[in-house]
Order: sequence, then C-alpha cells, then structure tokens
Amino acid sequence: MQQVARYGIVGLSANALGYLLYLALTAMHVEPVVAMTLLYVVGVLQTFIFNRRWTFEHGGRVGVAFKRYVFLYLLGYGINLAVMRLLVGVMGLSHQWVMLGLVLGMPLFFFVGQKFWVFARPAQGRATE
Repeated sequence: MQQVARYGIVGLSANALGYLLYLALTAMHVEPVVAMTLLYVVGVLQTFIFNRRWTFEHGGRVGVAFKRYVFLYLLGYGINLAVMRLLVGVMGLSHQWVMLGLVLGMPLFFFVGQKFWVFARPAQGRATE
C-alpha cells in the first residue's frame, strides 16, 4: 500500500501540474495534441526520477529501467493520442474533458507496468538484465 500511496502522490502532483499547463498552453492557442505531447515528455522524465527512487525504491540498473519506462510511456502516449484523435477529432467531444479523463484513467495502466515490469525486483537466483 505504501507504493500505491507514493505513486498516487507523484502522479497526482505531476498530473495536476501537467493538466494546468495543458490548459494554459491550449488557451494560448497551442494545438491540443502538441500541448499533450510536450507535457508528456516532461512528465515522463520527471516521474521516472521520483517513481524509481521514492515510489518503487528501485536499486536495479538505471539504463534498463529507463528504457522500459520510456517504452511503457510511448505505449501510453499512443493510447492517449488514439483516444484524443477519436473522441476529439472524430466525435467532436471537448478536448478539456477528454484530457481530464485520460489523466484520471491511465494511472492504473502505468502503475501495473512499472511495478511488474519497469521496476520489478528480479526473482531470487535470476540475474538482472
């Protein structure tokens, strides 16, 4: 439960700040997909540091974990992009509400990916990558 709480603190603060910056950028007429992309890159770098050190207390190889983290978040970006294009671009829904839904809906996907793959502790007797 401690990991879930720490993950929640890191994620809530990063996503709250990211969402406010998203609203600010789109208010300055930056296209929603461009704003989402810029903030996504910043968020990935920021949360890697906090989640690796504090949430999951990962002592494994940084390079391996970072590559996995980036892959996981690229996959998540693809999901975000597809949802934005479908719900905003095709269906005409409000980008603010769609983005809020993504901000609230994706954390479980990322937590599971980080806990069991990115920052997974190696099984006893198995060499780390």
